[in-house]
Amino acid sequence: ENTNCCSEWERRVTLIKQFHIYLYFIIIKGKCPEDGWDESTIELFLHELAIMDSNNFLGNCGVGEREGRVASGLVARRHYRLIHGIGRSGDISAVQPKAAGSSLLNKLTNSVVLDIIKLAGVRTVTNCFVVPMATGMSLTLCFLTLRHKRPKAKYIIWPRIDQKSCFKSMITAGFEPVVIENVLEGDELRTDIEAVEAKIKALGAENILCVHSTTSCFAPRVPDRLEELAVICANYDIPHIVNNAYGVQSSKCMHLIQQGARVGRIDAFVQSLDKNFMVPVGGAIIAGFNESFIQDISKMYPGRASASPSLDVLITLLSLGASGYKQLLKERKEMFSYLSSELKKLADNHNERLLDTPHNPISLAMSLKNLDENNDAAVTQLGSMLFTRQVSGARVVPCGSVQTVNNYTFKGFMSHANDYPCAYLNAASAIGIKKQDVDVFLKRLDKCLKTSRKEAKKEKSVNEISNSNTGTEQLED
Repeated sequence: ENTNCCSEWERRVTLIKQFHIYLYFIIIKGKCPEDGWDESTIELFLHELAIMDSNNFLGNCGVGEREGRVASGLVARRHYRLIHGIGRSGDISAVQPKAAGSSLLNKLTNSVVLDIIKLAGVRTVTNCFVVPMATGMSLTLCFLTLRHKRPKAKYIIWPRIDQKSCFKSMITAGFEPVVIENVLEGDELRTDIEAVEAKIKALGAENILCVHSTTSCFAPRVPDRLEELAVICANYDIPHIVNNAYGVQSSKCMHLIQQGARVGRIDAFVQSLDKNFMVPVGGAIIAGFNESFIQDISKMYPGRASASPSLDVLITLLSLGASGYKQLLKERKEMFSYLSSELKKLADNHNERLLDTPHNPISLAMSLKNLDENNDAAVTQLGSMLFTRQVSGARVVPCGSVQTVNNYTFKGFMSHANDYPCAYLNAASAIGIKKQDVDVFLKRLDKCLKTSRKEAKKEKSVNEISNSNTGTEQLED
């Protein structure tokens, strides 16, 4: 019996030692573990952090205005009793003396995320931090930081991408976007490098806050020519901010950033947490190659911040491990090839065309010329049909749509161009997508296209009969 007790005790001691080896690896090395941790180990780790915060001290007596008090036990458990948030009133990266555990959580998350960004392809990145705002507001924070470095600047050069939040990020920061229309090369919409440089010369480099470029985007728009833009920014001494919203999952997008920084200038690149790491919406990563500039951005954030986005992404990466995240990236790339080949087959069957956009590694576009020719409303109707059949994420883009955003009018809105040659449908292969998602989408799209074609023929017949009757009445008169 004593032997059994000893062996059980030894087993538990061994497990505790193993747990502390895990802690040593992540705390000292600041890297994402190669293999994922099980949930009980992660929870033990979070509890260890939580007991370092003053609100969880035995016998703690708090007499301040913010003491980590939580009325609901459910809320406390949801946050693993890490209540104090991250940062201090003047710096989101600063350590809170009474919240050592939450502060350590913040430091570890930033370190682990930096390791993953390097793993994903941007090897020379030097600094990053998680900010509890989505991509648009995180871009605004970057622009506001640059305002102090370039007080005379009032313009932001922006190769057009029809996505409201990145456009409004510039307006919210108080700057005037200078929209550079894309050029059509085959089916692809690409950066007009000559127009960018001409506009810089016309406005004067000292009056330009930065160039605001984009990697991840909806086809037929493709990632900006980052290397050429980075060289222009270096030559004219203009900052360069990259919207890399869902680009971490793409080796091609990350390679563009790495190359841009190598040959020219990239000051910061911003990416979404939910789109790249499959966590709830509400967080982003701001990263760059100049450590002091990224620190300046973090100091621009006013007040403390929620720890929820940091907690979510740390739990996720500890669960997956580096190997698990790499496997997700591999599967996404495989699914992109599968979606591309199968969508092409479906397009051929419906006398449509998969648009040729080889420079876009995430999004695909299929023409909708036949629908558009029969009836303008048929294109948007297809989108409604897909949504009611529980297909989310697919976008239908009609020709000639006009939309005003903050007093700026965009012709051909959603198509990234004033007059793209045809209406089309978008589908993307994003991280976490499964073969079943692709197969079900294609099956439902096929049915919707067949239904749309029948309705278009029926409407055409009705119109012909109506026109015929009108002609007969005119002859009788």
